[in-house]
Amino acid sequence: MKTDQPLFLNEDQVRQHLRMADLIPAMEKALIDFSSGKVTQPVRSVINVDPPGGFLGLMPALTPDGLGLKAVTFYPSNAGRGIPTHMATIFLCDPETGGPLAIMDGRLITEMRTAAVSAAATKLLAPRDATILAILGSGVQAHSHVEALRLVRNFEEIRVWSPTKEHAERFAKEIGATATSVEQAISGADVIVTATNSKTPVLKGLWLKPGCHVNAVGACRPDWRELDDEAMSNVVFVDSREGATKESGDVMLSGANIHAELGEALAGKVPPRTNETTIFKSLGMAVEDIAAAMLVYRSAKNNRERKESGNNSDMKN
Repeated sequence: MKTDQPLFLNEDQVRQHLRMADLIPAMEKALIDFSSGKVTQPVRSVINVDPPGGFLGLMPALTPDGLGLKAVTFYPSNAGRGIPTHMATIFLCDPETGGPLAIMDGRLITEMRTAAVSAAATKLLAPRDATILAILGSGVQAHSHVEALRLVRNFEEIRVWSPTKEHAERFAKEIGATATSVEQAISGADVIVTATNSKTPVLKGLWLKPGCHVNAVGACRPDWRELDDEAMSNVVFVDSREGATKESGDVMLSGANIHAELGEALAGKVPPRTNETTIFKSLGMAVEDIAAAMLVYRSAKNNRERKESGNNSDMKN
């Protein structure tokens, strides 16, 4: 992985080189590598920014695929400003020399890799015959999850709930879903996604269909919750045990027993227990960002080399 000049990629350029169908298997490999001890990755360092009530997180990792760092900000108040609540930049280095390979926008990567990880969890843990999907939330993660989960299950019905009714109705119209109450959305659903900014539980275990699967991707702080204690009493998978026990309010405040890391189950080291109700608590990890960014980097680098080769051929002619 040598380059004479680092690549600089904005969000539109990242989008040109990232495909969900490629990202899901890349996330499966990243999770397996992490749980197999092949990744050096500390728990993210987070500082509060008050006011206005935001966070800055730094997420470095050395993986079999690459070396890099993501700096990510989370400002919930941005939703009222009409700008993304999450923004990020990813910096890739050459593991052999430490030299810079690329600096790229990480907002889209964060959005897509989170949904791709949920798709990997759903592919493994959800009922094979799942037909009803419930999405709690209507932001970028909700949109991305619909795209990703449709690649691993054939849903006949999608239900949407959001704290803001107008947002739920608009989102439902965009994806061909039905906007409804939170309890009606979850009742009888085979796969559920919680992608909200809520700090208190919005999903009750009482509402869950036995044998369903939940991807819980919000509530990224130790004192935030999306799922109540009853929901968290089911079979819980996490992306990282260390991360979940330090960052996840859903895990920490419920006293939930962690069955396994998702990477352990993907590697076949623990049973997925697909006949039971399963919860995947996703916090996001740097190894996922590096794997996704390397997909973008390789594609963009190859594209640049093809253009340079073509230009050289034109000059010779």
